[in-house]
Amino acid sequence: MAALYRRAMDALYLACVIVGATALVLISAVIPYAVFTRYILNSAASWPEPLAVLLTILLTFIGAAAGYRLNLHMSLSYFADQLPTPWRRGLDVIVQLLMALIAIFMIVWGERLVDVTWQNTIADFPFLSVGVTYLPIPVGGLCLLFFIIERIFIGIPPDPIPHSDRASFD
Repeated sequence: MAALYRRAMDALYLACVIVGATALVLISAVIPYAVFTRYILNSAASWPEPLAVLLTILLTFIGAAAGYRLNLHMSLSYFADQLPTPWRRGLDVIVQLLMALIAIFMIVWGERLVDVTWQNTIADFPFLSVGVTYLPIPVGGLCLLFFIIERIFIGIPPDPIPHSDRASFD
C-alpha cells in the first residue's frame, strides 16, 4: 500500500512541478511583453499584468506544495538538529501536524472563497470567474495535505536528482 501511495504522490508531484514551471515560464514571457507594449509601442496592453498575477497565484500555491514534498522550502532547523534523535522525530511529527492544520485551513477557507466569488468575473478577462482564479488555494492545500500524509506515514521521498558528495568538473 505504501508503494502505491508513493507512486501516486510521485505523479501528483510531477503534475505540481509541471503546473508551477509552466506558470513561471508564462510569467517570464508575459512581463517582457507588457514592458514592450508600454515603452516601445507606447500603447500598454491591459491583460499582461492581471494574467501575471493569476499565474503567480498558481505558481505560489501549487509550486509551494511541490517544494514542500522534497523539503526544498525554507526552514530553520539548527536548534532542532541539536536535539537527540527521538526528540527530533517527535518535533518533526508536531511540525507535520501543524502543517496539516495549515493545509486544512487552505482547503476549507479556500473552498469558501472560491464558492463566494464564483459568480464574479475579472474585468480584463470577462470569460473567467474570480472563483477559478482562487482554485489554486484549496487545490494547493489538498496537494500539501497529501504530501504531509506521505511524510508522516512513509517518510520523506527520495530526491529525484542524484547528488554526489564530490564536485566533478569534467
